[in-house]
Amino acid sequence: MKLSNEWFTALSDNGSGNLISVMGRDSLAEFICSGKLKERVEITWKYEPSDKGMPSEHDAEQMEVVQETLRKAMEKDKLSILTAIYTGDGEKIWVFYTRTARVFGERLNEILAPFDLLPISIYTEVDPDWEEYKDMYEMKEWAVD
Repeated sequence: MKLSNEWFTALSDNGSGNLISVMGRDSLAEFICSGKLKERVEITWKYEPSDKGMPSEHDAEQMEVVQETLRKAMEKDKLSILTAIYTGDGEKIWVFYTRTARVFGERLNEILAPFDLLPISIYTEVDPDWEEYKDMYEMKEWAVD
């Protein structure tokens, strides 16, 4: 299975009128059908939002460094793949599908060890049918060019 680096971006509303930027990864049908990545891990980074709900330039840069470090380390052997990124209303959420949340957690600790303590929380759920991904993927029809 080849992992694509094709993404789309869409805008959503959180229900309170705040915009949420949604980045979704495309071309993951083979991974969904393989049945190997049955657990979903969501990493949430809370931040002080600007008046439009987005992170400051400094926070955004730090998040980008962490995001790329995580993506490369988790995807190197396809233990996990980053499928979606939500940003807005004071939080950034990275959604990964993984073979095992336990090993994901061990690797996450190793990856983040060099960083100062980050304001993140982690949520895991068994999601063998990729329900969260499929819900997010419906937003592709509203993708921003």
